[in-house]
Amino acid sequence: MARKTIMTRITSEEKMKQINPYNLRLKEDFLMYLKSVQRSPGTIYGYDSDLNIVFTYILDNLDNKEFQKLTKRDLIGLQNWMVDNGNSSARIRRVKSAISSLSNYCENILSDDDPEFDGYRSIVRKIENPPLQPVRDKTVWEEKELEALLNQLTANQDYERACYVALAMYGGRRKSEICRFKVSDFDPDKLICDGALYKSSPILTKGNKYLECYTLAKKVQPYLDDWMNQRKELGIDNEWLFPSRVDPNGHISITTINSWTKRFTRMTGKDFYFHSLRHYFVSALSKAGIPDNVVVQILGWSSSEMFNVYNDNSKDDQIGAFFSNGDISVPEHKTLGDI
Repeated sequence: MARKTIMTRITSEEKMKQINPYNLRLKEDFLMYLKSVQRSPGTIYGYDSDLNIVFTYILDNLDNKEFQKLTKRDLIGLQNWMVDNGNSSARIRRVKSAISSLSNYCENILSDDDPEFDGYRSIVRKIENPPLQPVRDKTVWEEKELEALLNQLTANQDYERACYVALAMYGGRRKSEICRFKVSDFDPDKLICDGALYKSSPILTKGNKYLECYTLAKKVQPYLDDWMNQRKELGIDNEWLFPSRVDPNGHISITTINSWTKRFTRMTGKDFYFHSLRHYFVSALSKAGIPDNVVVQILGWSSSEMFNVYNDNSKDDQIGAFFSNGDISVPEHKTLGDI
């Protein structure tokens, strides 16, 4: 069964017309600012949706007051309302992040020019977040399960999907990042580390950052070759590795990628979502003996904290790698090709 997430649905076309025009104008100015500093369309869309929820809550519960007049008590009320309506702690943090970003815009940009914001200070960060709690069952993959999926896709000559899955398995990138891979990112001159890794050109990633993405070359090469050959047969001439279904010059959309997950869930018999392959990749690197700090560099994380989030190997498995036959054991050296 597909994973389910409770969403906050209080907005409507009718209510949007009733929201304080001042708040709507503030939101539009803020979104225009984000666009001017080149935040990703996905980030801007998310802020737009979340702020619509916030302003609708203000309409229904806070007399439609202007955003800058919100108090800490008002924000606590919003947070409590989201908790009571079954929203996850991660969802609440996301909405609060949108409020915080808008507040920072008001404090750092508008306070210098607009008398309405003279002396304004953001108060969102002073309100403690609810503790993060998992609300979905995590899917942990065995290599043989994912290899079986790749074999089925290949047997069906579904080379595009097989290539996409392989890149997720053996590169650990997010969906949006894989969508932004170009054909040129897998040219021979992109091979490094004696041919073990492909290193892409910088790709736009979460947080409006550009990162070079690494992929295990030998693991993905058969699926890349199949897809590139099929592209040639189909006459596809597009710089993006996975071309758009509607824009001849664009790349594939997240909506299309999301539609694939239902098929993969049926094929594997397990709840499939692409982020689980990010966990798989990190866990595979760790299990192969790649040091934590190297995994962090491969994924482009700014700290080692994320390693523990994505490493699904149990504590016993990690400790057990260094002990056998009742004694300390030095793990056998492995190469990236053994992963």
